This record gives sequence, structure tokens and C-alpha cells, in this order.
Amino acid sequence: MHDLFFYLSTTTITLESALVRLAFSFIACGFIGLEREVHKQSAGWRTHIIIGLGATLLMLLSAWLPQTFGSDKSDPARIAAQVVSGIGFLGAGAFLKIGNNVKGLTTASTLWFSAGLGLTIGAGMWEISLVALGLALVTLILLEVFERKFFPQERLKVLQLWCEGELPDVRALQKIFNKYKITIQTIDASRSRSLKSTAKMKVLVRISVNVNIQALFDDLYKEGNIIKIRLQENI
Repeated sequence: MHDLFFYLSTTTITLESALVRLAFSFIACGFIGLEREVHKQSAGWRTHIIIGLGATLLMLLSAWLPQTFGSDKSDPARIAAQVVSGIGFLGAGAFLKIGNNVKGLTTASTLWFSAGLGLTIGAGMWEISLVALGLALVTLILLEVFERKFFPQERLKVLQLWCEGELPDVRALQKIFNKYKITIQTIDASRSRSLKSTAKMKVLVRISVNVNIQALFDDLYKEGNIIKIRLQENI
């Protein structure tokens, strides 16, 4: 056990210390990737492990170069800096913008964190790496339960209402929206005066992902003149 801690923290890069740190990075980043895998994200277990191992490998190389060729001929921080900036391009591909909604930011953040974790492990700061890993897992797993309960995630969606005759009373709609904690952003409306007068209202709303859509639709239909309802992403 003493040798294990020694290889994790020594400033001298040897075969043994490199192998121990790579193994530690494999396990630590694997935990982060496993959490993303459980949530069915495209960047899951293997992606996070590969990123962490790559960052650790590059950090080991950064420490090994001045040890081998002299500190005057190589800068140990140069490769690490390139990893930090380069991982941003990979993280940018992990999230998707749908209209005004953005998905995948957490996964992009965990990719960036895995790279940082790998660099820290490669530098021999295993105690700090363990603390960071623990805090990250608490944030991703335990705080998610708290967030879902007290701060439910919201999305910007378009609610379309087709009406027979007159447009629905906005004040009546507002009462229904207040019941489901829906916030109105903008309202667009149109009305035709043909043989069969029809009207259409498009409402951009901020709505919780946990809302009871069936109950919401039932309450809207009670307004009487609404004949069709559609709720969709704001594209």
C-alpha cells in the first residue's frame, strides 16, 4: 500500500508510477463516465475513460520530458495547457441546441472535468484527485435528486391552440398556466373570418419537464371553443 501511494505522488516518472496513475485514472474517470452511461448519454463510460487516460498520459509526458531532457529544454505546463484548451472543442460537440433549449451541457462539463482529473492524476496529485472525484459524484448523483425535487428542469416550448370562433380568453388561460407553474414568454394569434370562423393562438411558454400534460390539456379543453392543442419544442 505504501508503494502504491508513493507511485501516485512521486515527482519522478518511472514505469511503475506511470502504470499506477493510468490505472487510477481508468477507475476515477470510469466512475464519471458510468454516471453518464446510466443517463443514456452519447458520451458515456468509454468516452470519459479514454479522455481521462489521454489526459493522464499527456501529463505524464509533460513531467517526463524535463526529467529526461532538462527543464531548460521543455516546459511541463505546455502540453497540459493544450489539453485544457483542446478539450473545449470536444465538449462543444457534446451538447445540442434545439431552438432556445440546450441539451448536453452536463455531459460536456463531465468531459472537461475528466480531462482535468486525468491531468491532476498524471501530475501526482492523487489526494486532490480523490476529493475532486468525490465532489463530482456527489454533484452528479446526489444533488440531481435534490434538483429534480426542488428545482425541476424547465424547457421553452410552443403551445398552439386551434379554436372554433373566438380566441380564448387570455386571462382564463393565465389561470390555467399559473396552476401548472407555466410562464408565458410571448403570444401570437391569428383569426380568419370565413364561413366557419377559426382562430389560432401560438404561445411560447416556459414549462417544467415534470408537468402533467394530460391534465393540462384537459383543463385547456374545458375552455369550450378550443378544438385542437399541440405542445412542441421551440424549433
